[in-house]
Amino acid sequence: MVTFKKAGEKDIPLIQNLAEKSWKSAYSKILSKDQIEYMLTEMYSQKEISNHLKNPNYFYYLILQDEVPAGFIGFEFHYEKDTTKLHRIYLLEEFKGKGLGKKGLKFLKEKVSETSDHRIILNVNKDNPAKAMYESQGFRVFHEEVFDIGNGYVMDDYLLEFKF
Repeated sequence: MVTFKKAGEKDIPLIQNLAEKSWKSAYSKILSKDQIEYMLTEMYSQKEISNHLKNPNYFYYLILQDEVPAGFIGFEFHYEKDTTKLHRIYLLEEFKGKGLGKKGLKFLKEKVSETSDHRIILNVNKDNPAKAMYESQGFRVFHEEVFDIGNGYVMDDYLLEFKF
């Protein structure tokens, strides 16, 4: 059974652990080891996640399969006018291909439908096979962009959207 548990400050170490494990398997063929380490340090520090959790519109949920942490989702309501941003959804390798990502997106759509937002956006690396899963759930590419993330690294992404 898949469940979603709202995460809080006490869950930050677990989120960090899930991020590290899922990133290393998801991005090892796409990004250099150094870039993965840099991004994990920048995006998943205690301070960074804590700041997200202090934002009343930013939420993290643990994705549990039979009470076992399988991954997490992080999103922000009202990121832009009428728009929620899916900042992150990651699963451990052993839980991929079991429908948890699709259930995570369904959960997100349900949460967004409880707000005034009418659109969900996300970034996905151009070489990430997860793009096909997003598209199978109704997301469409609306832009491409290369983002300078510092330290000589860039993110070469598709921007996808889902409209209600």
